[in-house]
Amino acid sequence: MKEADIQIILDHRYDQGWDYWTTEDRRLGKGAPFSCLEAAEYLLEVGMEPQTAILQKVAELLWESWREPGEFKLYPKGATFPCQTIPAATLLVRLGHGEDPRMKQTLAHLLDTRHADGGWWCKKFYFGKGPETEFSNPLPTLNGLELFRRTNFVEEVEFDEAVEFLLSHWETKLPLGPCHYGIGTLFMQVEYPFRGYDLFYYLYVLSFYEKARNDDRFKEAFETLQGKLVDHQIIVERVVPKLRKLSFCQKGQPSELATKRYQEILRNLEK
Repeated sequence: MKEADIQIILDHRYDQGWDYWTTEDRRLGKGAPFSCLEAAEYLLEVGMEPQTAILQKVAELLWESWREPGEFKLYPKGATFPCQTIPAATLLVRLGHGEDPRMKQTLAHLLDTRHADGGWWCKKFYFGKGPETEFSNPLPTLNGLELFRRTNFVEEVEFDEAVEFLLSHWETKLPLGPCHYGIGTLFMQVEYPFRGYDLFYYLYVLSFYEKARNDDRFKEAFETLQGKLVDHQIIVERVVPKLRKLSFCQKGQPSELATKRYQEILRNLEK
């Protein structure tokens, strides 16, 4: 399974006209679900070692996109946003670059630029500027918590506000943030690999935070996920069609790798 899936991912590396799942002008976030960032994440998920040459080349490309005061510019033109910087930083941490001084600067910059509710907010208004856009974007906030739980940069209590913001979203379920992330039918479907704002990823990330683990809203969401298990295994309910050839995330089938992520949640709950 591992070797076959790795080969499928590698087969897409030239799709955008250059190598390493990107374009000649290095648009590192383009080409979903086989963008440079995502393809590298899949390879890590199926077990490729972070120090493998091709993954370290991806790391090199990411560092080339790093800009002061600590952001990653994944597209040669246009603004930089937390929703780009956070996944790039997370991937670099997974690839062994967490102690790089530039990473320390990025983490500090992300802490300094949090929104009033403790999360992360992108200044782009695809849906207009309604009152809902005054809130952080839930997915970038969840991604930010995923990044920081992988580091020892600050204590986890530093993110109590962000955790509370996400737990309160479980109650309101309203579209929030400039990008209108809501909790509805799609959120409730188990998506794997982790790509978007859904129940499984929501619980996975929050399970690393004590404030969430002790909260009744988290427990209610977790019971919802438990109700979807079959023989204690995670069943993939939603996957991007272009990933259908990958054996580790077949729609409607149990996933060994997704179940391992679920087991991480269980271990966190034992803390």
